Amino acid sequence: MSLAIINLGDSHCGDLVGSPIKGDAVICADGTIAWIGSSSEVRPGEHETVVDAAGATLAPGLIDSHFHNSFGDYTPRQNAAGYFESYLHGGMTRAISASEIHVPGRPRDVPGVKALAITAERCFRDYHPAGVTLHAGSVILEPGLTPNDFAELRRHGVWLAKAGFGSFAHPMDYVPVVHAARAAGLVVMCHTGGSSLPDTKEKIGANEIIAMHPNVAGHVNGGPTALSVEENARIVSEGGDIALQVVRAGNFRSALDIVKRAIDGNCLERVLIASDSPSGTGLLSLGMLSLMAELASVGPLSGRQAIAAATGSVSAVYGLQAGRIEVGRPADLIVIDAPHGSSAKDAFSALELGDVAAVAVAITQGIVRFARSRNTPPPMRRVRVSDRGSG
Repeated sequence: MSLAIINLGDSHCGDLVGSPIKGDAVICADGTIAWIGSSSEVRPGEHETVVDAAGATLAPGLIDSHFHNSFGDYTPRQNAAGYFESYLHGGMTRAISASEIHVPGRPRDVPGVKALAITAERCFRDYHPAGVTLHAGSVILEPGLTPNDFAELRRHGVWLAKAGFGSFAHPMDYVPVVHAARAAGLVVMCHTGGSSLPDTKEKIGANEIIAMHPNVAGHVNGGPTALSVEENARIVSEGGDIALQVVRAGNFRSALDIVKRAIDGNCLERVLIASDSPSGTGLLSLGMLSLMAELASVGPLSGRQAIAAATGSVSAVYGLQAGRIEVGRPADLIVIDAPHGSSAKDAFSALELGDVAAVAVAITQGIVRFARSRNTPPPMRRVRVSDRGSG
């Protein structure tokens, strides 16, 4: 399968500063980015599908690093099915499980949590609802898990872990278990802030986060209840390389505070933008785009920095190949633009005005999944997709 994207306007390669790609055309083959260069060098008739961007912007597909999947394309928390496609129409081409805590009757014993994580990882390894890739199977940390358990999980393909919602008597009891999981090579996210489920009464604050030192402080701006500004300051200044994941389902005032502190502390690469959904807050198919627009308009980010926090910065923290536009990387891409009627000139300035960028085309595994989002406004430019025979 060969796909050509031509006549690009601006672009964003996925790095922290939002550098444009070196050219205005991209060719994808067999699910990966095969070539980047000038549209004048592309022969459209040689490709099965051609996207004429008409001056719109190319960016990596958004990666939601706080996604609450269960099994299949169904969320019991909202009793909704088929939601992956809605998120794809919001620009999300890839997601990372925040653990399968919403599975009804989920186990809490050691054999059970291992089985749950392995099963989820297996279920989504080759299953891509609506073309979206989900990195599933995040083991929920429970008392009794040992280094040998984590080594076993890694052998079975599980590489994610979640601290929070376990049966520990005190949050500090997570510390040695998080350290053991990280030592085994798992990427650990930790719940941050007050309780988020109606049947839990657990707060994990700055002391616990700093002591655990997870890879990611999940919904560090609250999910939805935030920490104090004093605790925010400690996590940013004393947290070392802990990623600071801000989410749409959290406290926006706290998100602003944390992002400003990260900029002041010269550690913007730690900031990740995610949705924390589907959850009690609901289905947030435009959750990432809307938070990006808020942080780039009311907040201190530029439009390019907001996109980086939802793409390349996520891939760097989680060790993914996706999230960057480079030859050999996965062909998960979005063509975005200023929405029709906006006073902005392109997708970046639209975000900086607080307008949700229009998603004109979403591409996953090198395949065009749609030619106009059903959830965002239409793009300002006339982006066209055509299928052609090879030869």
